[in-house]
Amino acid sequence: MINVSNPFIGKLEKELINDALESGWVSSQGQYIIEFEKKFADFCNTKHCILVANGTVALHLALETLHIGEGDEVIVPDLTFVATANIVKMAGATPIFADVRASDWCIDPEDVERKITANTKAIIPVHLYGHPAAMNELKKIADKNNIYLIEDAAEAHGAEYFGKKVGSLGTLGTFSFFGNKIITTGEGGAITTDSDTIAERAKFLRDHGMSKQKRYWYTEVAFNYRMTNLQAALGVAQLKQIEEFINSRDIILEQYKSYLTDSRFKLNPCIDGARPVNWMTCLIIDGFTSEMRDTLIELLKKDGVDSRPFFYTLSTLPMYKRQACPVSYDLSSRGINLPTYHNLSESDIQYVCKSVIKAVESIYKEVANLV
Repeated sequence: MINVSNPFIGKLEKELINDALESGWVSSQGQYIIEFEKKFADFCNTKHCILVANGTVALHLALETLHIGEGDEVIVPDLTFVATANIVKMAGATPIFADVRASDWCIDPEDVERKITANTKAIIPVHLYGHPAAMNELKKIADKNNIYLIEDAAEAHGAEYFGKKVGSLGTLGTFSFFGNKIITTGEGGAITTDSDTIAERAKFLRDHGMSKQKRYWYTEVAFNYRMTNLQAALGVAQLKQIEEFINSRDIILEQYKSYLTDSRFKLNPCIDGARPVNWMTCLIIDGFTSEMRDTLIELLKKDGVDSRPFFYTLSTLPMYKRQACPVSYDLSSRGINLPTYHNLSESDIQYVCKSVIKAVESIYKEVANLV
């Protein structure tokens, strides 16, 4: 089976993890926590990085740090991983769904403006599948309405928008280091920001809200959202190789494009001013329905090729059921993710593409026979 994603764990990762083990600092303190926070902040061109247990709690901690809660509304894209909306509910606020743009698959600033009310406290643009959202337009909207701009950069490590790294473009940025991300700590996440005040409060809330002056003294309810030194050791090793990982994924996307040349095949978008990263190679097929897409996934599986459908739109999920956003729904119903990881070989990509082409032709013939 050619997996849809594989983490790359090499010699350096094993060396640093063993070093962390031998140091005895295996929990939430240690030299690798300090090093990873500094170097990831440097990578994102931000003043601060606060490491946390995973990408979901990075988003939750961001909202709690900004005092967003009951009675507040937060605008999120309809097409995203469910955590983006769930953390808004977890904070006690209400998620409001905006559509995405067909050009970049990211939240549509025009629809965001339509959804703003007196209760809106933040916008969470998601850099979907590695493509940066329209942050310049969104920042103007946020500034005009005096609301926060929280980047969900879970899938976009190293992506740039008009020459600036994601994670440095809003009030704060959040990242995931899950096993399928461009760099991984197994589980793990981070908040990035230039604000000393935000960073200090996020660190305070991350560690149970314990007083710095009086050990085991707490003044408010907080969380244990810390990353371990073992995970950070893995992160330091991965970060040393991030440019290599990003470049290899760029090559993978170009190889897919060289084999999937049919005009019906649409791969990852790239708009002016954006420098996406290829977290996942994405495929949209003209004329396909959701049923045809699902059949394609099953046919690829029979050929030993793992793939994934795009995320379901939030508005179709039972706990958020409401009027669908049309562009989000269209992309969600037809999109598929193809195998994408650092050491995926060109011969495997060629095999995947042959399987895709064969399966698509089979599906079109089946549809034609039913007409």
